[in-house]
Parts: sequence; structure tokens; C-alpha cells
Amino acid sequence: MISLYTSGIVTIGDLPVGGHHPIRVQSMTNTDTNDIEATVAQSIRLVNAGCEMVRITAQGITEANNLALIKKGLRSKGIKVPLIADIHFNPHAAEIAAGIVEKVRINPGNYTDKRDSNKTFTDKAYEEELERIAERLNPLLKICKQNGTAIRIGTNHGSLSSRIMNRYGDTPEGMVESALEFGRICINEGFLNVLFSMKSSNVRVMVQSTRLLARKMQAEGMNFPLHLGVTEAGDGEDGIIKSAAGIGALLEDGIGDTIRVSLTGAPEIEIPVALAITERYNNSRKQRSQLTTFHSTSETGPFSKRQSNAVSGIGGNYPVGVIADIDGDNCLVDEHFSVIGTLPGHNLQLLSILEGNAVEVRLQLEKINPESSKPVILKNNYQTNNLLRFQVDSAIDFGSILIDGIGDAIWPVAQNISPETVNHTAFAILQATRARITRTEFISCPSCGRTLFDIEKTLQHVKAETQHLKGLKIAVMGCIVNGPGEMADADYGYVGAGPGKVTLYKGKDVAHKNIPEIEAIPMLISLIKKSGDWKERAGNDL
Repeated sequence: MISLYTSGIVTIGDLPVGGHHPIRVQSMTNTDTNDIEATVAQSIRLVNAGCEMVRITAQGITEANNLALIKKGLRSKGIKVPLIADIHFNPHAAEIAAGIVEKVRINPGNYTDKRDSNKTFTDKAYEEELERIAERLNPLLKICKQNGTAIRIGTNHGSLSSRIMNRYGDTPEGMVESALEFGRICINEGFLNVLFSMKSSNVRVMVQSTRLLARKMQAEGMNFPLHLGVTEAGDGEDGIIKSAAGIGALLEDGIGDTIRVSLTGAPEIEIPVALAITERYNNSRKQRSQLTTFHSTSETGPFSKRQSNAVSGIGGNYPVGVIADIDGDNCLVDEHFSVIGTLPGHNLQLLSILEGNAVEVRLQLEKINPESSKPVILKNNYQTNNLLRFQVDSAIDFGSILIDGIGDAIWPVAQNISPETVNHTAFAILQATRARITRTEFISCPSCGRTLFDIEKTLQHVKAETQHLKGLKIAVMGCIVNGPGEMADADYGYVGAGPGKVTLYKGKDVAHKNIPEIEAIPMLISLIKKSGDWKERAGNDL
């Protein structure tokens, strides 16, 4: 296990990020970048909510130039937060933006490489492609040097280049190498104003790839700050818990310098959640000195669960359970809060989460007996009556441990939150960490200036029709820029293809292209039925 990853410091505008500075909170506008007034107004709302950096999409030359007008509008109103340009396929747009804003975000998977899934790469062809990337990236680095602009090299699971896919596959190792290649080019050119990020809608992949990146950076003598976020996390409770579990698992290990909570809806709603997460860590950030020596399978290889014996429906091959206090009894319950059985008192190991610290739980397990096969129940008590505080804390406390494959049951206790809410949250944590699937999983982007339909309203319609399809992963994505790649983990996808047009996917394959938006949901249902994944609603799904 690596010792604590301590990042270097990058200054974005006047804002230092990394080292022992506070974990910074950022978000992204979802207005049209060509609508200067609306983008300025939304940026101000974000700042007033506590956002410390504002990201704006710049998908083309026009949008990149508009960043100057947006910045001028904000500065005229006394708003001085750093602005970030979000770049995808257009290097020239990145170069224009780099002379205007304080940071530019590029994705190695779609910034330079051409996507050709049929191409194979010899070692020579691989190196030649890297040389071409360096040639195309160097003009941007030069402009960034001249203007003091930072770069975030942001790798997304599902949008890796054909060259990376050819050598590493769609894996955390591929994600990490994709970023490091660009980082090495920056270092070779003497450009160190760099941050990294590993994004995925799959919490396990996001955590594993970021931990692996931190370890590999240490091995290569890099110490760039890390941006954390679970991409396309969804909306409401699901998005909150998914984001908190993934981001929190890394912050628990001392990894992470700036975060974005990605929720479908107005970006202002992301900020209270992000602040609730960072509040746990900023006060103790300077004091943390080392990680536990616990060997995390999610850092070094594919996820694997700690093996245990089965005891009265807990452990062994049983799904991860939820314990609740019902009428004075400690009961194993299902997602509908029905009692399955009473918690036995023998051959079980109860681990308390001390001060909400996953590292302490790992140490408890080691001290007891790392070879013990007793089922492990994770328990924590919450005194708050604030629902958001409870959702965030419990998602981090339990989620950060479940991600490491530890835990045969979880036992949240919250006297000031209704038992039904506590139970629902517990099962949402299991779902978010993929420890146990009891619901349909909805993958949805927060939307941005590229989105051409009301994604929040559409997501609710899709949920209303398909939320009874337990185990399916259904994506609702705003545009074709990120959509097909970032929903790569989904079984079905609904992707904006243009004004009033939608493309439907089954897995990674297009099923229906450019269909009228009004027909899209019925056709999605038809596609699911035709593929044999449709189930009629049961009584308790109504």
C-alpha cells in the first residue's frame, strides 16, 4: 500500500490547489455558452452557493471565444473565481480558451487520438502515435505557459482511445496510462501546471483507477493534484450517495485535492453536497500523515470480496445484508423494510466505524485476525437530524469500506431519521458500491451547454417507465460528445443526437439513430422488451 499521497500545489488563477490547502469545490454550468447573459448569471449563482471554480463547455471556436465575454461579465460584477474551459474534440478551441481562462480540461481519449477500433498498434506504431500527440499538444502547452493557465488531464472510463484500448483494454490500467502519457509530455516540455482526474459512473472503477494513478505517480516522481468525481452519477438520493461513496473512499485515504459532485439538474444543487463532503476533511487535512497498511484489492486488481462463512443468512454466498432495530430486536431486513430474520449473536464480527474512518475499520479487522472467516457487520451511529448530512456521512462511512470488499452486512443507526429512510439509504449505499443490486441503476449526466433537451424531465419520464427493472443499468445522456463513451457501462442508453433527436443504444451499439424525441421513450421500452430484459411490474414496484 502506498504511503499518503501528498500532491504538489498548482495555482489556478489566485486559488492554490493541492498540498495542505483545503479541498476545493467546483461545478459546471449547463447553460448554452453562446448565451453570455445566462452563463454569467448561473456562474454567479454557483459562486454564491460556495463554488470555488466554474467550468464552462467550449465545444467549438465560437464558444471558446465567448469565454472572454463571460469572463468580462463576471469580473465586471466583482466575481473573480477561476474559470475552466471544458474541451473535447477541438484542439484549436483549447488553444483559444487557454489564453482566456485559468484552466483548461482536456480528455486524452478524444482530444487527439482518432478512434479506430479495428487498428492494431505495434510498439513502433504506438510510439509514433505518442510523438504525434506531443506535436499537437505542445502548442497548447506553450500558450498555457505564457498565460499561467493550468491543464486538467481528465480521463473518462468509456472514452479511451483505440491505441490505449488495443494495449490495455477498457481497464483502470488503461485509464491511468492514458493520463500518464499526457503527463509525461507535459513534464518533458517543462510544463508542471497540471492536475489529473479519473472519472467513471462505476464507483469501483473510479476509486480503483485513482488509487492506481496515485501509486504510479509516486513511482514516477510525479505529484500532480487530483480532481475527484463520479461522472454521470444521476439525480437525487442516488446521485448524492454514489458521489459521496466514490469521492469519500479516496478522501478517506488522503487522496484528492478538488472535487465535483455531478448531479442531474441545476448545477447549484451540487454545491451543498460537495461542501458536506469536504467539511469532513478540510479541518484534519494537515494532520493526516499516513495510510493504513491494509492491502486493498480495489487498488491493485479487480474487485474481490472478503470471503466469510455463512451464519443465519449473513456472509458466505448471501448478498450483503442490512440490519435494522425493530421493536428492540436487531433484524435482518429487505429493501421494503420487511424482516427476514433476527440477528444471531454468535460467529459474527461486529466492527464499529470509529469517527467515520474507513482506515480505522481496516485496522480493526487486521488486529482481530486477518485470516478470520467470521462474517463482518459494519455498524455506525448517527446523531444528526439533517438528511443530507446523514446521506453523505453514511455513504462515505459504509461505502468506502464496501468498495474494498469488506462487509457482509451494514447497520446504520440514526435515532433522528425515520427507520424507513435509514433503510432506504442503506440499500442505496449497497447499490451505489455494487455490493448488492436491488434497483434499476440510472446513469445520467448533469447536462451542460451541449445538451439540447430537458434532461432532468426526460430522466424522470424514463425512471417512471423503467424503475421496476431491477439490475438493469439505463443511461440518459445529454449529447453525443461524452454520452456514448461515458455510458459504456450501461445496458441501454438514451442519448441526445441533435435538436429534437435522440439515438438509442443497446450496450455500446446503436439500436435506433436520430429518432424524434417524442418517440424515444416508447422505442426504448420496445427495445428493452425485444431484447428480453423487460419484466412486468410486481405489486410492490407500483
